[in-house]
Amino acid sequence: MTLGVQICREIRFPEQWQHLADRGAQAFIYLTHAANPSEPAGVWCSHLISRAAENQRFVLAANVADPRQHCPSRVVSPRGEVLAEAAASQTAVIRTTIDLDESADWYLGQRRQDLLKLSYPARYPRQDPECGPGRVPSPSCALR
Repeated sequence: MTLGVQICREIRFPEQWQHLADRGAQAFIYLTHAANPSEPAGVWCSHLISRAAENQRFVLAANVADPRQHCPSRVVSPRGEVLAEAAASQTAVIRTTIDLDESADWYLGQRRQDLLKLSYPARYPRQDPECGPGRVPSPSCALR
């Protein structure tokens, strides 16, 4: 099984999840410490369902046991169905069976590649000292 791992606020960047799916992730693990009372209830839950459904992958999400949490630990199917969920304030083990054959690329295969192309460079070019690791790159580094 190939898993894509996302943490915390990365729930808000769907292109990262698509990139992991494109690279072969059959399911996603999502780890967070989302217990912020100023966050609107339900927003992060909606994001979990969206990330699962739009990428047709299982999302296995784990959060802290805290009564203030706004993103429960849960398992979401590639169709966006919540298969299992832990109560917000309780420490729990979630057990459910998933079938990775339910993961698919049908929706991702229909993306319009003419509108958007994502590019994730492996690293900054080493030959230019201004673009090297540990340096704040100038905008010209991204163009190389």
